[in-house]
Amino acid sequence: MESLIGTYECKTDTKGRIMLSSGLKKQLEGVVHEGFVLKRSVFQSCLELYPMSEWNKIMSKVAKLNRFVKKNNDFIRLFTAGVKHIELDASSRLLLPKDLLGYSKIKKEVVLSTAVSMIEIWDKELYEHAINGAVDDFAELAEQVMGGLNLEEDELS
Repeated sequence: MESLIGTYECKTDTKGRIMLSSGLKKQLEGVVHEGFVLKRSVFQSCLELYPMSEWNKIMSKVAKLNRFVKKNNDFIRLFTAGVKHIELDASSRLLLPKDLLGYSKIKKEVVLSTAVSMIEIWDKELYEHAINGAVDDFAELAEQVMGGLNLEEDELS
């Protein structure tokens, strides 16, 4: 799957369902039949939605961890806590389970933010706060994360 692109806003209905926008649904049409995995984010109070093929790549790495090492076992338990297999319904909606809605503090307004091969699902207010809080440090962060890469001349855009 190629990387996903875009940030989309939607609303939850009374049952906790969100409707995927047509632009996002079109990007996912090659993988939607496989279903998705929804989980808590490791670093933020948001949810992460993985197409099943992407989830399987991650889990193949996790499966290599030695479960007889306590920190590995603890990591696996925490990483997979609350994980749910979900599918789009006939109306292209995703049902966000109540426990994950509570974890992410999602109320009514939702932001779906693509992050390479997965989608972050945020409460809109928390998303805006996270983005605005990171703006001041973004230049420094970009240099730390990407500045050490030695890209070939033709790889630069």
